[in-house]
Amino acid sequence: MQTSEPSNFKTPTYLKKGDKVAITCPAKKLPAPMADAIKLLTDWGLEVVLGETVTASYHQFAGDDHLRAKDMQRFIDDDSIKAVIAARGGYGTIRMIDRVDFSRLATNPKWVVGFSDITLLHSHIISNHQIACIHGQMPLNIPNASAHSLETLRMALFGEDLNYNLPPNALNRIGNANGIVIGGNLSLLVALNGSVSDMDYSGKILFVEDVGEYLYSVDRMLRCLKRAGKLNNLAGLIVGGFTDMKDNDIPFGQTIPEMVMDVVSRYDYPVCFDFPVGHMPNNCSILLGQQAALSVKQDGVTLSY
Repeated sequence: MQTSEPSNFKTPTYLKKGDKVAITCPAKKLPAPMADAIKLLTDWGLEVVLGETVTASYHQFAGDDHLRAKDMQRFIDDDSIKAVIAARGGYGTIRMIDRVDFSRLATNPKWVVGFSDITLLHSHIISNHQIACIHGQMPLNIPNASAHSLETLRMALFGEDLNYNLPPNALNRIGNANGIVIGGNLSLLVALNGSVSDMDYSGKILFVEDVGEYLYSVDRMLRCLKRAGKLNNLAGLIVGGFTDMKDNDIPFGQTIPEMVMDVVSRYDYPVCFDFPVGHMPNNCSILLGQQAALSVKQDGVTLSY
């Protein structure tokens, strides 16, 4: 069993009924109001505060870079806000992140929730402040989200036990691991490699997912991580959804699982496929920066916090 060193990560206070949560858009603008999301969060007993960016528009973004950074700063600095939820991903977080001072999180940790482009926020907070985050459904996706994925988001926010049990996959690599969970969108992980937002992968359980990429591009990104030494000393690897993949006229010739196993063939840590996380209705919540146990066996996979 591969393990990571004891964690110095800080866990934000879990939510309780009556708490305030904020919704902001650090990237792309919203196409429509978030009535479903607001109702869901209100039904959970939470008070929802909306940022200026929720209704802002600047080209494809939810306001210009200054406004999106100001919105994020407002909610990070407001101690009455217990969670900051990104309304959607898209593209744009990288344009505003260096305008934001995250130091207030060190004395008042709070949950930052999202996925896709929000991988950059998560990685930056984990790398620089060692604070746990939640990779999970966002307000834009709630109308099409599975009930199960939304329940895992509620459980993650309110501090209930998250445990996943998955069926076996013939391509899985058997093994057990304990470690801090990190990861997210593969494209973003590669884009932030070598930056101030980059994470230490050593001893971690890494998960990856992506959407709408060409197969050759996924292969290139995996090999970029390998060449950067990111895959050498993992405790374990979780492969989530790689949805809406594209191929060239001349087929690439490998599936996602085949290229993953090709890239990590020299290592011996456990690998599992088809984890329900990513750009899909059943995008289940993952606690980043939290210790977990991954068990990959012939008869199935478990991930437990």
